[in-house]
Amino acid sequence: QVQLMESGGGSVQAGGSLRLSCKASGSINAHCLGWFRQAPGKEREGVADISRDGDTRYADSVKGRFTISADFTRDTLYLQMNSLKPEDTGVYFCASDKFYCFSTPGRWMTGQYWGQGTQVTVSS
Repeated sequence: QVQLMESGGGSVQAGGSLRLSCKASGSINAHCLGWFRQAPGKEREGVADISRDGDTRYADSVKGRFTISADFTRDTLYLQMNSLKPEDTGVYFCASDKFYCFSTPGRWMTGQYWGQGTQVTVSS
């Protein structure tokens, strides 16, 4: 069974940066890779995704601060997070899908494979 594994989470002060990575244990033939997060007591939300053709999308809350990138040939995904805010705190999950990412604003992949999540904590 293919697994996705995140790394790079941690605790930082507001204004700081973190870089998350996600690597698949095997070939996933993904056409969409993305990051989601879940804050305590809240539903999981989409953060950013990237299609195999290079198109990227971001949630409004992270635009201009986060950058998603991927190497689809190596089934690897990254999320560079700058100017972090306390409201960015949560568990971050990576996900992949065999279909291209949706173009509809606010609509995110269902996800064929999911990681276990990595904790990001931003203190004020």
